[in-house]
Amino acid sequence: MQVALLLDFGSTYTKVVAVDLDAVRLLGTAQAPSTVASDVTVGLRAALAGLAARGVPTRDPALLLGSSSAAGGLRMVALGMVPALTVEAARCAALGAGAKVIKGYGYKLSLAEVAELEALAPDVILLAGGTDGGDSDTILTNARALAATALSAPVVVAGNKSVSAAVVGLLQEAGKDARLTENVLPELNRLNVERAQRLIREIFIERIVEAKGLDRVRRQVADIIMPTPMAVLRATELLADGPPGAGGLGEVMVVDIGGATTDVHTVASGAPTVAGAVLKGLPEPRTKRTVEGDLGLRVNAVSVLETAESAGLLDRFRLGSDRLPAMVERLVRETAMVPETDQDHALDAALAAVACGVATDRHAGRVEEVWTVHGKVFVQYGKDLRALPAVVGTGGIFAYGRHGREVLAAATRGDPLRLKPAQPRLYIDRRYIMYAAGLLAERHPAVAYQVLADNLVEV
Repeated sequence: MQVALLLDFGSTYTKVVAVDLDAVRLLGTAQAPSTVASDVTVGLRAALAGLAARGVPTRDPALLLGSSSAAGGLRMVALGMVPALTVEAARCAALGAGAKVIKGYGYKLSLAEVAELEALAPDVILLAGGTDGGDSDTILTNARALAATALSAPVVVAGNKSVSAAVVGLLQEAGKDARLTENVLPELNRLNVERAQRLIREIFIERIVEAKGLDRVRRQVADIIMPTPMAVLRATELLADGPPGAGGLGEVMVVDIGGATTDVHTVASGAPTVAGAVLKGLPEPRTKRTVEGDLGLRVNAVSVLETAESAGLLDRFRLGSDRLPAMVERLVRETAMVPETDQDHALDAALAAVACGVATDRHAGRVEEVWTVHGKVFVQYGKDLRALPAVVGTGGIFAYGRHGREVLAAATRGDPLRLKPAQPRLYIDRRYIMYAAGLLAERHPAVAYQVLADNLVEV
């Protein structure tokens, strides 16, 4: 029997999934509290011991791969020319690579913006600006401004190819870690984010391995090959398209609700379903990820509670309001807390439903009625997901909670102006293996797809 062990080093838990590559089946899963603050191998050994206790062989696996979100994601700042174009293209590149965009700047940086940027102290800067052969002054000016700062973050240069090499040289002469990649917007209305995403992913892995001591497990793990969000995104693509030579589920949305963030992934064209609707803004990539840094069931539980109270969702789960603030504050303090009582489960479900609804509101496109001299027309911004056939929920709330369907159904409710899935089939990742399928897809896509499909539960 050839066993693949797929690891994930999270901020709260270290998780292990075992797959039989020959029989194409899931052997088991286990997790233990992460020990990234001290010795990361302690949590890893505990998780592996939990798996072995279930009779799963863990010694000398045929394949051992890992992902990590232990650093909480790269904090990225995106600089571009026109905010609606190059800054938005930069955002697409960042989000697809597992980074969190904390700020975007358009046009030439002002002195106040440079000061703000230094105060933000991002982990990485994506410097874009100008289509190929177009404006070059903006990106050069912003490069000079960055060169004069004390910022040490790597700068990914992804702008006008006519001057991008000069921009890299200028930054490197100032002692900056500048890295060149292709323009994220080589032509108007054409995104080109794959190369930039690949470079950002490399920086993520470099930083997370250094910052969290994951170099200690390098001898055991073949590689920390991707950020956890990218692993889930890869699994979403696999689920939609299937492995080479086979079909998948078709267009799909995956909602990943975690302790700190809620991520939404879609693989869908997002073409208008409203007759005569006109698309406005940059065309969105077929594969898209958004991350909501204020929507988490532990670290950001207070923020979610405030939204929950205003949305009136707490009544649905029969929660009284007297002790809610204290209960939520406990979640923030005890981020590894596992719900035990009915009330614990109800609170988690209420918060998760809000996170799911709000995150999918922000991810989906919207349509607006606009009156012109020719009458009423519909203008669509972003993706139209109303005809999307499937929505999948992943995360601890779906694997261990009691109200998975009620939580995931929030992906179909919310702002009526948002183009969210209308009547999709709802599936839950009961064994919490989306990340593992994304890792395994890099080497064994057919096995990864089958194991993932076999372990999705329709609700």
